Amino acid sequence: MTDDQDYLSQKTTDEVMSCMIKESRTVAVIGISDKLGRPSLTVSSYLQDHGFSVLPVNPVLESVGHVKCHPSLDALAETPDMVVVFRKAADIPAVVREAAARGVRRIWIQEGIRSPEGYRLAEEHHMQIVMDRCIMKEIMRLGSRAGH
Repeated sequence: MTDDQDYLSQKTTDEVMSCMIKESRTVAVIGISDKLGRPSLTVSSYLQDHGFSVLPVNPVLESVGHVKCHPSLDALAETPDMVVVFRKAADIPAVVREAAARGVRRIWIQEGIRSPEGYRLAEEHHMQIVMDRCIMKEIMRLGSRAGH
């Protein structure tokens, strides 16, 4: 494990994840796909089925299912409680900056995506952050502790 991997993993506890999930009702999903079988669509559907209001964000899509897709966080009518990100690691710092500028307090970077710079930026903006974890898997694992 590298120093960056250790740094990123030591901060993510069940308590932090449970708190983020419990305190979030509106979730913007950045990088959502409209293609069946894609993790972003599967996770978004799961979140919606478990009581979250999902706001799709992808600049190249007009809609996902019957839900309007927004080109950016700035285009949303409301500030989401949390942002769930399905973008490549190189994009994470810009996503964190955009979320911080919008006033988002929680950001969840999906499994397989690591950005030490993005993590540090989120901390500098006093955001709660989870990185390299699947929110759907964590809700399933945490069960009632996650409140959904």
